[in-house]
Amino acid sequence: MSNISRKHINWEKTGRNLLILRNDNLALRRNVCRALNYDKNECSGLCEDCRYDIDMNISRAELAKIFNVSDSVIFNWESGKTPVGLEDMLFYCAISGVKPEDIIVFD
Repeated sequence: MSNISRKHINWEKTGRNLLILRNDNLALRRNVCRALNYDKNECSGLCEDCRYDIDMNISRAELAKIFNVSDSVIFNWESGKTPVGLEDMLFYCAISGVKPEDIIVFD
């Protein structure tokens, strides 16, 4: 029988992965853009016709609106100061199109 041990998440490295996603993930950019503009009827749903630069980085403020938290919460996640809750991590993965194991770094 194999030995099972508890793994510890390295939140600093995991936070850096979240920062990388925020700055360089097309799926996340599109989902944030759609979510922020859908109610204003500014989003056609056709990203090719989007008035926003799809390569533009997502700001902490934009991402904070999606998660319904403050900018400082996003900063704390990305700097590893505060762990990301399970529901938020799963949501982050879903809107980014990545698996949790691609983001979470274990010691």
